[in-house]
Order: sequence, then structure tokens, then C-alpha cells
Amino acid sequence: MTWPAIRTILDGALVTAALSAISILLSLPMGLLLALLRWRRIPVIEGLLAAFVTIVRATPFVTLVLFVYFVMPAIGLELDPVPAAILALTANTAAFSSEIWRAALQAFPRDQREAAIAFGMTDTKVFTRIVFPQIWRASLGPLVSEVTILLKCTPAVAVIGVVEITRAASRVGAETYEPLPPFLLATLIYTVLIAVLVRSQRVIERRLARRMGLTPL
Repeated sequence: MTWPAIRTILDGALVTAALSAISILLSLPMGLLLALLRWRRIPVIEGLLAAFVTIVRATPFVTLVLFVYFVMPAIGLELDPVPAAILALTANTAAFSSEIWRAALQAFPRDQREAAIAFGMTDTKVFTRIVFPQIWRASLGPLVSEVTILLKCTPAVAVIGVVEITRAASRVGAETYEPLPPFLLATLIYTVLIAVLVRSQRVIERRLARRMGLTPL
């Protein structure tokens, strides 16, 4: 491949990395918020959030992207392709990550929370000092898996015109009539990005194990 062709795919990789990074930063806290609201069992709100999570999880991601870009303008929310892609990625990952957070919250020993409240700690302090440090460690592996799925979902945003890695590789293959080299490069880039995520998970887990006096796996 020529340098301009490689540059085109690298530009697509930057778009993929940016979309993924922004969506991760937005979706994981949003998923935690959804899980906390459902964990509190607030009447009506719990049912609405459960319905939202169920619908988003049941909707194919390509359909969700098309819904955000083509249907939401009918209710007054018209977005350019990149913001629409970020919104779809964020909503999808927030719905799935909320179930991961919720499972960790449900497994959290309630007697710890009750004991902390009995000692006069506020709900905010109980969450930040006792609950969250434990549930995020328990959720780290599943959340990283969900993030890798987010990364592999990014090719779907090409349907609304976002030029990410796969779309860029397709363009290069169509122009050069040699589809194999650009797709091999795209595969390599995806592999590197996912390897970085998995490696980061391992580093964090080992540091936590050392801090807690456990033997790292």
C-alpha cells in the first residue's frame, strides 16, 4: 500500500479511538448512575429505567444508530454523524454496563452499608468510601469486556457516514482493487487497541492484588 492509503486508514483509526474514548468516558458513569437508581428501587423511575435498559439491549446496534440519526430529528434532536455515533455508542454501552454495575451492587453485602450508616456515615460517604471501591474491583473484568465490544461496534456507525477504520479500509480497497492489505492493517489496529485495553486491565488487577496482599493471577 502507498503512504496516502495507510494515512487514510490511520485517520480512520483516530476517529475510532476518539469515538470509543468519548463513549467510554460517558457511558460507564451513566451506567453506574442507572444501576444506582434502580438499586434504590425508586417507584416509577425504576420501571422506566428498566424499560430503557431492556429496549436498548434488545435493539441491534445498527438499528440504534439509524434511530438516533434519522428518527430523533422528528422530535427536535438533529445531530451530525459524529455526535449521533457518540450518542448511540454511549446509550448502548451505558445500558449493558448498568447491568454489570447492578449485579455488583446486588452482590454487595448490605450489612456493611447498614453498619456504616449506624456509625453515622452519610449515604454519600458510604458509597464513595465503602461501596464503590468494592464494586468497581468486582466489575473491572466485565466492564473491560464491554468496552472491547464497544470498540468492535464502531464499524456500524459507517451507515451514517462516519469514516472509521473499517470504512476507511473499504475505501482504500475499492480504490486500489486490493482489499486484503488495507483490511489486514485495519485488523492489526483493532488488535492493538484491544490489547491495550486488556493489558491495562491486567496492570490494574496486579496493582490491586499487591495493595490488598493477594497473589496476582
